[in-house]
Amino acid sequence: TLGTQTDYRDGEAQTDPYSPEYVVPSGSVPELLTLATLTWGRGLPAGLAEVEMIERAREKRAWEATLPAMDSASQIAKRRKMMEEMERKEWAFREQEIEKLQKVRLEVLKKLLRRRVENQNELDAKRLEDHWQNHQKAKEAKIKKIQRDCALVLRKLIAKRKNVMGKLERRDIIKEYTDFASQTYAPLSRIGYFPDNHSERYVVKNFYLNTSAGLCELEACLPDSVMLVKTEAPKPQCTTTKTGYVKRSARLELELAQVHQALLEKKNKVKEPKKPLRFLKKVEKPVPRPPTPTLEKPSIEEEEREMAVICLQKLLRGRAIQNMMFEGKEKRLELIQELRTTHALQEDRQLLLKAEAQMTQALQQERDLQMHQLSSEESLLAREEGRALANIFDFLSKELVRLQEERKIHAFVMLAERQRRMREAEESGRRQLEERRRQEEDEIFKQAREGDCTIDSYLEDIILSSMENTAEEQAREEIRRMAEEINDIAYEMESCRTRLQSEEIVAELVYDFLIPEAEKMSIREKVRQSQRKHIYAAHQIIHGATE
Repeated sequence: TLGTQTDYRDGEAQTDPYSPEYVVPSGSVPELLTLATLTWGRGLPAGLAEVEMIERAREKRAWEATLPAMDSASQIAKRRKMMEEMERKEWAFREQEIEKLQKVRLEVLKKLLRRRVENQNELDAKRLEDHWQNHQKAKEAKIKKIQRDCALVLRKLIAKRKNVMGKLERRDIIKEYTDFASQTYAPLSRIGYFPDNHSERYVVKNFYLNTSAGLCELEACLPDSVMLVKTEAPKPQCTTTKTGYVKRSARLELELAQVHQALLEKKNKVKEPKKPLRFLKKVEKPVPRPPTPTLEKPSIEEEEREMAVICLQKLLRGRAIQNMMFEGKEKRLELIQELRTTHALQEDRQLLLKAEAQMTQALQQERDLQMHQLSSEESLLAREEGRALANIFDFLSKELVRLQEERKIHAFVMLAERQRRMREAEESGRRQLEERRRQEEDEIFKQAREGDCTIDSYLEDIILSSMENTAEEQAREEIRRMAEEINDIAYEMESCRTRLQSEEIVAELVYDFLIPEAEKMSIREKVRQSQRKHIYAAHQIIHGATE
């Protein structure tokens, strides 16, 4: 039922893990040296990416161990082929990493664009809201003005309705003074009376408050206790330090004293006497509360015992951590012994080991430098790609806005053109109606002026129409008679025509119609043949070039 809590966590006092010095024996390259670039906070503790990198390094070392020796031409060709395949795999892996980075950057760009669109939408909504509020204010002002005008017009109508006959009435002074709602007691400001103009006449004027002599006299008659104010500094309820702060122990004592006082008041509370019942009513008894648990104040011996238990817990935890460290040391005892055996080597071998260590460190530094260069190049490429994408998106958004505006303007132009054509059509129809009406009116006017000679004109029209009909009938009879004569002559010539004459007629028809058509067809065929040669030569040139 008891627990302890320290003031500081273990993580707050944790530092970087200790890395002891090491010596590598000759002829061995421990795998731990390949991970020397990983430090605490920069790769350690290892995550998924670091584990994948370690696995790739192991696979590469295993692949390097399987490479053939360079002792023959076939082995060299095989080695080159294997190295080319590995280089292609590394390039493919690098491309995958670049694609992942690009996807992440595209997601960031999408989030930024989405956030910008949301901000723009919020700004547009705010602008619309402000515009709507301005319209509402203008609308309310207009409604108020209309209401004021309506009240003014209604008052005028009521005043006119009171005196419909327009009779002049004399002023009834007695009626005005008997009616407390008349203009005598409550004049209206629209008539020209403003009751606040002479408000100073209602101000109470006092000699003792408005003059210096009155104030002096009033001050002389007052007692000294009124003029001299005594203030006492409040006494602190608990002890404070020199700087004015309250200690924690004093605050706890004050809280305990307040709780003790409250308990005493509750304990010594006198029950109120029962009052006589005026009305009979049922009083429900409240549910009894459970007894309040009390905690006894521990003695000094128990506190000392508790502190001793806490100290023992700390010692046990420290001993458990030491045991865990000892178990880890026992598990890795072979590695520690392997590292310790290097101290027993000779001086020349130690120098060789130091030279190899320096070479490995140089290689590691060179590799770190290459990785730094690659990371800087990637960051530059990513920055340029982001800038190019931002410019492209900006240009596309502007072009989209421009196309939308052009479409709107084109739609407005088409609507205006359509309205103009409709108006022109209406105007032309209206103009034709006016011209037709004007012609009818002119014709009616002419017929009205020529009313005297209508009979003569009617007779002349009848005579002219009869003459035209008779002339047309005579012309048709003459044409029919001439056609019959021509047919008779043609039939007589065919009946008396010889074979030689018919052959001459056929020869003339052939010479005039068939021979020119045949010559035209032969000329067209010659032109087609000459064009076909050129087309065939062009086809051969094109097909030869494509093959």
